[in-house]
Amino acid sequence: MSMANDDTTSPADETATTGTAGAQGSGTAADDAPGVGSPEKDPQDWVTGDEPMTGPQGSYLSTLAREAGEEVPDDLTKAQASELIEELQSRTGRGPGQGA
Repeated sequence: MSMANDDTTSPADETATTGTAGAQGSGTAADDAPGVGSPEKDPQDWVTGDEPMTGPQGSYLSTLAREAGEEVPDDLTKAQASELIEELQSRTGRGPGQGA
């Protein structure tokens, strides 16, 4: 590229640059979110799926279960909690794309 062209960049050039940096990850929560930047894995295939559910999973499950009139066991794994979240989201209308 000549010096005369160095002062002008097209939106495509900026997107390519940003896309490269984004592909390396910025360490934000969005990088780890399911469906953001990578295909969603089956919870049974998660490396940490057998670990106890996280605090946020438990809190969200509690909210969903209350709305669905369900009881949630306290000893769920991360994978089990994720699957139950999806089920309860579907039943309560709070799932992705359901306008909640």
